[in-house]
Amino acid sequence: MKIATTAQSDHLDSYQKKVVASTTAGFGLENMDIMFLSFALSSIIAELHISGTQAGLISTITNIGMLLGGIFFGILADRIGRIKTFTYTIFIFAIATGAMYFANDLTSIYICRFLAGIGGGGEYGIGMTVLAESFSKNKLGRISSWVGMAGQIGAIVATVLATLIIPRLGWHALFLFGIIPVFIIFFIRRHLKESDTFIKASKEKHGSVKELFETPKIAYQTFALMIMAIVQIAGYFGLMNWLPTIMQKQMNLQVASSTWMIATILGMCAGMFTFGWILDTLGPRLAFGIFLVCSAIGVFVLTLPNNMLTLVIAGAIVGYFSNGMFAGYGAVVSHLYPTEIRATANNVIMNTGRCIGGFSSLAIGWILDNHNVMTVMIFISALYVISLVAMLSISNLRQVNYKKF
Repeated sequence: MKIATTAQSDHLDSYQKKVVASTTAGFGLENMDIMFLSFALSSIIAELHISGTQAGLISTITNIGMLLGGIFFGILADRIGRIKTFTYTIFIFAIATGAMYFANDLTSIYICRFLAGIGGGGEYGIGMTVLAESFSKNKLGRISSWVGMAGQIGAIVATVLATLIIPRLGWHALFLFGIIPVFIIFFIRRHLKESDTFIKASKEKHGSVKELFETPKIAYQTFALMIMAIVQIAGYFGLMNWLPTIMQKQMNLQVASSTWMIATILGMCAGMFTFGWILDTLGPRLAFGIFLVCSAIGVFVLTLPNNMLTLVIAGAIVGYFSNGMFAGYGAVVSHLYPTEIRATANNVIMNTGRCIGGFSSLAIGWILDNHNVMTVMIFISALYVISLVAMLSISNLRQVNYKKF
């Protein structure tokens, strides 16, 4: 297959479509897998008679696997190639997810989820890097938003499958659908090739985690982006995991979790689409600034609903801003870090966010046990303010600096 020498070439149109198809399918199916656990957790608890702490540890182990897998496969992708490593990550999380069908005890579940985390953690940053090296940078925000929306579509598919499968066939059968991504590997290996940008960079030097902290300025940039990623994931998990319970138990509103979740996910998709356009057109500071301020204010809207309709609308609005930013991180990191450490940077930054931000569910649970709903909203709002301050402190996100990369 002939590949043009630059991402801007008109000859890349057909190839770009294959890149988008591969990355969106991979990320959508990965997010579907992650959501499977959310829907199956209550059944797992009931069947295995495990405690809430033991059940919560399943997600924690998955997040630790994501961080380790992100670091390892990010480095590997920067050293031996994006495409080959991308297929390895997809294979691991697909097989590990399918293996949950045979997991009949807690130890087996922990092992499967840890391996699934390793594969899933490696996949995200590599996919974003492949996109970055296949498209001109002034389109990367919009292209990345498609990948983010694919992840949310995967969550909707998981919702539908869980509703149909678990009551009839049990939670084990649900995870068999996690095998589907294996078929993507054949397409990727046949149709995608390493970019000329990577081939040139790989001849000069290999990337490493150390290079993310090579100078005080780069180290600060890396830490600040990690803080933003932690807040992004913390807000997402806080919103998706706890809000239906808060409304049902604390505010006496009865709402079907699946109805609320789908409405919120659709809001998130709309937010991602808009954010990508703003990022490419007006720059990262304005894009993140608008969405972070609106997220900090918007969480208080969730204290206002008094019926199911208003709750669904509020969830969609808050989802629009709180998770609209998600895909933008891949675009920004791909801009700010050179080719030789781009996959490592994407994976380390976002998976640090996943690993640490995932503990927000635990923090919110503690707050609800000891305080009230308004305290939860203040906590989440404060996180977005912290992210805003971190974002504004990154000098390379100024429009004049950002365009230089």
